[in-house]
Amino acid sequence: MSLYRFKSRETGDLVMLQPHGKRILEILGKDPSGPGIVQPDQMAAAVRALQDAIVAEEAEHKRLKEEAAAQGEVPPEFETVSLRMRSAPFIEMLKRCEQAKVDIVWGV
Repeated sequence: MSLYRFKSRETGDLVMLQPHGKRILEILGKDPSGPGIVQPDQMAAAVRALQDAIVAEEAEHKRLKEEAAAQGEVPPEFETVSLRMRSAPFIEMLKRCEQAKVDIVWGV
């Protein structure tokens, strides 16, 4: 399984397994297939996009659990590590890099 390595001059490298890094990049509207960059002026919007995706995922999980309970079914199981937990280090990286006005790059 391949990895994404997110780099900046402000933080240490952030390494994610391919499926999780790809999902983060797709949420940000970035092409996950090659090298890329998030510039400081894009970082606030990136944080908002991730936070919105977290809220949407949690609402969907809640809805599915309530639906299963209402129908007397076993509630569905979800990934042990949620998007909220997986994206927390990346959100922190975005905030620190935005404040320092440095880029985040991957695939380089």
